[in-house]
Amino acid sequence: MERMRLELSAFDKCVSRATEVLSSGGIVLYPTDTLYGLGADAFSDEAVDKVYEIKGRDEKKPTHCIVADTEMAEKYAEVTADARLLFERLLPGGLTIILKKKAGVEGGIARGIATIGIRIPKNEFCLQLARAFGKPFTATSANLAGREHERNVDSILEQLSHSSISRPTEQSFGRVQKTRIDLIIDAGELPASPPSTVVDLSGEEPMILREGVIPSADIWNAIRDTRDN
Repeated sequence: MERMRLELSAFDKCVSRATEVLSSGGIVLYPTDTLYGLGADAFSDEAVDKVYEIKGRDEKKPTHCIVADTEMAEKYAEVTADARLLFERLLPGGLTIILKKKAGVEGGIARGIATIGIRIPKNEFCLQLARAFGKPFTATSANLAGREHERNVDSILEQLSHSSISRPTEQSFGRVQKTRIDLIIDAGELPASPPSTVVDLSGEEPMILREGVIPSADIWNAIRDTRDN
């Protein structure tokens, strides 16, 4: 397990190394504009399975992805008029938009489902990594399923070391992390923040599945403007 401090002088090296790890099917622990996340090639079955294993997450529960911009989102999702306005007004930011996936988008987070969750965080590291990697990577919080979100790397690693899947022993902390998380991008203690707001635009009517850092009212106001114009 490799650990790099995210500082201005090392920013490009962090992006480059994280790109290498994602490209080789590895897992990156990285900071976003809300929480630390677990990053993997979003359309690799093997890489996404590692993320589910780390989190002890139900494989039937969807995982979303980070893209660099609207243009990248359009390669994988059917971007509706409502979605386009939310992209323009509220992104980059703490919003995840669920859309119908495009035909031919399969594997990884797209296995067995008709939708894809898109995130464009207000975080330069995430955006630069998406550009360098050239395709989406997973955007799921770095915590065990059902457990609280920790805001610094050491607390996250401590929590993840107790995964029931890993069968922890006296030596489990180091072993589990070395075999599952390949690279840590450490940005220090993140400020307290709710997770991203999740809005589902894949059906006939919008649905807010989770209210997070962006208030629901902002979502509804933007959608109302779209339909009034």
